[in-house]
Amino acid sequence: MFRLTRLTDYAVVVLGQMSRKKERVVTALQLSEETGLPLPTVAKILGLLSRQELITSLRGAGGGYICHQEATAITVADILQAMEGPIALTACVDGAADNCTVENLCPMRGNWNRVNSVVAEALKTVTLADMIDFENSFMIDKQKPETRPKGTVDA
Repeated sequence: MFRLTRLTDYAVVVLGQMSRKKERVVTALQLSEETGLPLPTVAKILGLLSRQELITSLRGAGGGYICHQEATAITVADILQAMEGPIALTACVDGAADNCTVENLCPMRGNWNRVNSVVAEALKTVTLADMIDFENSFMIDKQKPETRPKGTVDA
């Protein structure tokens, strides 16, 4: 099964929180408290995101992390690549970290690149802004405002 890591999922949460306070310096501790995520997890995420230049790390007194980019400019693909490396569904696609040991004999050789490209392009169309747009996102039925036909009452 193709599945994002929990760390990548949390990175979306952390970046979403930072984007709400764009251009404001925040610490790992503040983000941990605001998101409810453990401090070591937040610190690890911030390190990975800053290495890939999705955020900027500021050292010294008053230091922390800052997000200069608009949420509309950061894609899910950007976050995924910052956290997990190149998007590679199988070991035989271009850019995969691992090499397939039977690639020369495999009848699927090269075909997975097409699938990988489609998935990568789809991830590039979803932005951080889309992910944190709670007003227009899908809601669990329990969270939806109740809509009852006129004239009905609670039992």
